[in-house]
Amino acid sequence: MMTNPQFDDVRERAAEAVTEDDLRSVYTGLVHEDGRHEYYFANDTEEAAELREAATIQLGMLLRVLADRSDSSVEEITDLAVERAEQMQLR
Repeated sequence: MMTNPQFDDVRERAAEAVTEDDLRSVYTGLVHEDGRHEYYFANDTEEAAELREAATIQLGMLLRVLADRSDSSVEEITDLAVERAEQMQLR
């Protein structure tokens, strides 16, 4: 049972949006009910400055939304994310 009625709508809109032709950066993070997580990250460049720019935009958007929706500050979410990132291993 879904506890957030907007979840399916957002998931469907995101699935449609990643098929658009004019994208230059894509990040999709999935967290499953059983605790598994997977992420897909790609950029239409390999130039370091453009990669940093895309990463800061992606991270900034995510931090802002998560902070707003969780009644936390950007700094609180950032600190928690840094801790988790240090524990993660890329696969």
